[in-house]
Amino acid sequence: MFSKVRSESLEVRSGKKKVKNLFFMLSFLCSIFFSISANAQCAMCRAALTSEGNAVKAEAVNDGIVYLMVIPYVLVAGIGYYIYRMRKKKSE
Repeated sequence: MFSKVRSESLEVRSGKKKVKNLFFMLSFLCSIFFSISANAQCAMCRAALTSEGNAVKAEAVNDGIVYLMVIPYVLVAGIGYYIYRMRKKKSE
């Protein structure tokens, strides 16, 4: 009888884990495919670049700002993944 309760509890845990993994994958795919293009500029950069009328230079500054914003997110994601892997190994 005890083994039956234990196996049902394992089935519930694995079901929750599948739902959690599915939610994570759907969230990730939605963030990749439905991302909105952002024109990231501070007010001072925008004022300096729009007064000159040089669109190529303004676009280059926008690209540089977005590039600088991506690096911290990639680092945090990498650290999060590393912690996830460590916790997964501990639970096994």
